[in-house]
Amino acid sequence: MSFSIDAQTQEELNLLGKFRQGSIYNLFNHVRTRGGEQLLDNMFRNPLGNASAINERSSIFQFFQQADLVFPFDVREISLMREYLDAGAGKSALVTLAGTVVKKWLAGLTRDERYKKMVQGLQATIVTLDKCYSFVETIQFNAGPYAERIRAAKEILSDKRLERLRDIDIYEALSVKTLAFYDHVLKGRLFDDMERILSFIYELDVNIAVSEVARTRGFSYARAWPPEKNILAATGVFHPGIKNAIGNAISLNRDNNVLFLTGANMAGKSTWMKSVGIGLYLAHMGFPVAAAEMDFSVREGLYSSINVADNISLGYSHFYAEVVRVKQAAEAAASGKRLLLMFDELFKGTNVKDAYDGTLAITEAFSEYRGCLFIVSTHIIEVGEALKGHDNIHCVYMPTVMDGPHPRYTYKLEEGITADRQGMMIIQNEGILELIGD
Repeated sequence: MSFSIDAQTQEELNLLGKFRQGSIYNLFNHVRTRGGEQLLDNMFRNPLGNASAINERSSIFQFFQQADLVFPFDVREISLMREYLDAGAGKSALVTLAGTVVKKWLAGLTRDERYKKMVQGLQATIVTLDKCYSFVETIQFNAGPYAERIRAAKEILSDKRLERLRDIDIYEALSVKTLAFYDHVLKGRLFDDMERILSFIYELDVNIAVSEVARTRGFSYARAWPPEKNILAATGVFHPGIKNAIGNAISLNRDNNVLFLTGANMAGKSTWMKSVGIGLYLAHMGFPVAAAEMDFSVREGLYSSINVADNISLGYSHFYAEVVRVKQAAEAAASGKRLLLMFDELFKGTNVKDAYDGTLAITEAFSEYRGCLFIVSTHIIEVGEALKGHDNIHCVYMPTVMDGPHPRYTYKLEEGITADRQGMMIIQNEGILELIGD
């Protein structure tokens, strides 16, 4: 089973993007190598759809967090090793030797840099392999989720040819014969093994970086369950990109599959919904999540409608864009997939009566899809009252506390439906009527 997410949901949750301010990707992007960054990007773009695979990756990150490791490699040396291996070599030892002799001759005769780069590349490879060997020899990974990867790397590095290579003093001049021999061996017979070692190093880079984020940010690791369990239960869920964010609990299952959220504008509804969506996405990656604890059944996708805008090129008004988005969600839910779907302020682009009728009808219809989980928010509190007869719809709200004439928001979920109606008071506090009157 695969996990899918569309472009709008990615945008609303600000999940991807190396150069996007505040993106969740950037939160975890503390890797040091280019290969590590590519691996991290691939993980973000391809969430896992299997509970066992998710829990295994999660356990690896936990293992690294407990080990509290420091990345032992020099980034420049890894880059030189990568360039060295990509340069290629002759098809035979004799051709490689001849090519090396020519490169050295040209280096002395002209400003040809190829021989120098060849020497630097082999030196960087020797240093990197030596550091990798020291790492796998000294680290205590005899058991645990990453033990097999350690054993595989150790087996490669124990090759007699690589043992002799590691013994070379890089501060002494390397003979043409030595350069040619290892150029042929490393880029020929041992090329696949060198690729595996670099992949291993990139994995270490990601595992150390992600586990360090979990440690410094106080994140936890979610537990994945099979899709049939149909649960999303968490405590202390907060937005990972907000400093000192307030955490809240959520509990959804087949018999309680709709969370109906009310509260005034600015009370924190949208931010909390994003927090849940981000948490579930990271959980499907096996990454640490911004929550005290989380259990979830594997979903086939995540769908949100939080910041729907009009579409001038298609001639869509804001309201029609909302309708199209809800239709897309309905098609996804009707397909039989197990999804988490989130809707913030349904139909806010139309009049209050239509928004009430539409929100009530859509929420009731969606609630029948017991294989899916839903979060629906609105500030039209009358809808919540009309939904009280549905035993699978759980009502919670974000309260507004008045400090005299000024509203204060706790951002803490409470049971029930809000009775807050401070909109007119806020308008009066801002002195708008006086300005118009003047």
